[in-house]
Amino acid sequence: MSTNTSTKLQQLFETRGPIKTIGVIGMGYVGIPAAMLFADAPEFDQVYGFQRASKSSGYKIAMLNAGVSPLKGEEPGLEVLIAKVVGKDGGENSGKPKFTCTSDFSKIAECDAVTLAIQTPFENPKDLIPNFTPLIEGIRNVGRYLTPGTLVILESTITPGTTAGMAREILEEESGLVAGEDFGLAHAPERVMVGRLLKNIQEHDRIVGGIDTVCTGRACELYGPVLTKGQLIPMSSTAAEVTKTAENTFRDLQIAAANQLALYCEAMGINFYDVRTGVDSLKGEGITRAILWPGAGVGGHCLTKDTYHLERGVQQLGPDALDWPDDIASLYVSSRLINDFMPAHMLHLTESALAQIGKIENKTKTLAGAKIALLGWAFLNDSDDARNTPAEPFYEAARAAGAEVRIHDPWVDPETAADVPEGADVTRDLESVLRGADAVVIFAGHKEYRTLVPAEVKALCGGCGHPVIVDGRNVADPDEWIGAGYVYRGIGRGDKNGHQIIG
Repeated sequence: MSTNTSTKLQQLFETRGPIKTIGVIGMGYVGIPAAMLFADAPEFDQVYGFQRASKSSGYKIAMLNAGVSPLKGEEPGLEVLIAKVVGKDGGENSGKPKFTCTSDFSKIAECDAVTLAIQTPFENPKDLIPNFTPLIEGIRNVGRYLTPGTLVILESTITPGTTAGMAREILEEESGLVAGEDFGLAHAPERVMVGRLLKNIQEHDRIVGGIDTVCTGRACELYGPVLTKGQLIPMSSTAAEVTKTAENTFRDLQIAAANQLALYCEAMGINFYDVRTGVDSLKGEGITRAILWPGAGVGGHCLTKDTYHLERGVQQLGPDALDWPDDIASLYVSSRLINDFMPAHMLHLTESALAQIGKIENKTKTLAGAKIALLGWAFLNDSDDARNTPAEPFYEAARAAGAEVRIHDPWVDPETAADVPEGADVTRDLESVLRGADAVVIFAGHKEYRTLVPAEVKALCGGCGHPVIVDGRNVADPDEWIGAGYVYRGIGRGDKNGHQIIG
């Protein structure tokens, strides 16, 4: 980008004045809290939340305009903030909404800045081709109504090179304008976790990467007012894309390292959590030995795909761009595969526990015909977010093996649960799921499962014999369940797996 084009864009920004009207495309876990915080900032006058009036998600428009959150998990402060910015809280601005949700994308023409927070999943990670269809549609909608001096920011997690490449090309094609000359373009990735959305946006540092320094500076103007503790970290758009994909890739790698160590501990008959405590005790200057927690698998929208975006970004550069040995697989992709294996390991633990019961009962006991109570459909504890839940591949594999699987989750709405296979039911009725179960398999660390009473659960399971408990989140005390006559299995609990059955 030449100095002259940057100067022209800077003049357009100055002529337009401070950012006052903002558009947020995508009313989901990222777009909703971001839009509310923009609307609550005194620096901004009006915020539009753009949502397609589709059968699957059009209901959000009426809910948000009525001051009601369509997100069902616990999100501290969000419901109150929504009511406030739409003028439904009875306060001094009652009846004067600063936020409006709409399906009328022509209002983009009124906006000084437009952000896009649209999911970018991989339908088949093996081919490294993401499903950019919804994102492309959103970008085209922006391009159709783009006016000179507008700032466009991608918040979606994307393959490195997308902002300055595909997004720029589409916006220029649709608008007839030139990025960096007639309008600004940047990437400012979200860094939020379900259950603390508002807090994360305000307190986490914000990565801001424009296609040039003028675009970066304008993007910093947009995000500065919503930060409380967080700082702005400017960089290039590609560096911002790599930052986002890399930070999630590293977390996925750390989880995979914990999962592999847990499998080693199981094989060697020792307690992973003892080992973790021992490793964590090594402290001092220059020492970093943090180990995350193992578990039944990794879910959600981010960690399950961001490794593939990072990998794709390098592969798109061509076969000679990366200096890497041909006979060594990608460390990051290998970590992703380890985490994808954990639901299968949960099934293996269930099988081994059933087989152990069969030995003492002098009969073959397998998954075929077994009744399994699957506890937890959400991928995150105390949340309704079930996107890419690791419980789903377990469910499918158990069913394929001939088991009857019933699903319980106290947070997930049975009517809107994501990724529920055809024929499966998610219920909030725990007793109906536990009744007559041969095995209780915990996939989510919901607080409701941390207080389960072994004797009460056993009574529902049938009250006699030896039911199985498989703990994928370390929420059940092994000794309590073993003492109550259960056959226990747990991730990383080599010291307890294969224990002698009591009673």
